[in-house]
Amino acid sequence: MSENTPESNQDSGSATSSETKSFSEKYSDVMGKVNETLGNVDWTQMGKYGKAAGIIAVVVIAQIIIKVVIDTINFFPILPGLLELLGVIVVGQWSWQNLRTSENREAVLDKVQNLKKTYLG
Repeated sequence: MSENTPESNQDSGSATSSETKSFSEKYSDVMGKVNETLGNVDWTQMGKYGKAAGIIAVVVIAQIIIKVVIDTINFFPILPGLLELLGVIVVGQWSWQNLRTSENREAVLDKVQNLKKTYLG
């Protein structure tokens, strides 16, 4: 029924072992080239890239943490409303203290102009 004989099965088994050896040899060649390439890299210059990668990783982790905190706050139905009310109260209090008189308004405008000159030139 089948044309495969035990002898042909043995031949195919020896072919796979030679393929395995060739794969092992190819793997060794590739790893040798990778090691040689890594040996030629100037690792003293990698500090800049490591710092940049570290900063990016910290920013991504901070964004994930902030998202989790905000999602947790939004999970409770009353907290977002209370935080919004707190924000309105803080802005109202600041406005009352700093914008009530013309002297205070002028002082705020002066501070804004000084910050503008300092940071924007």
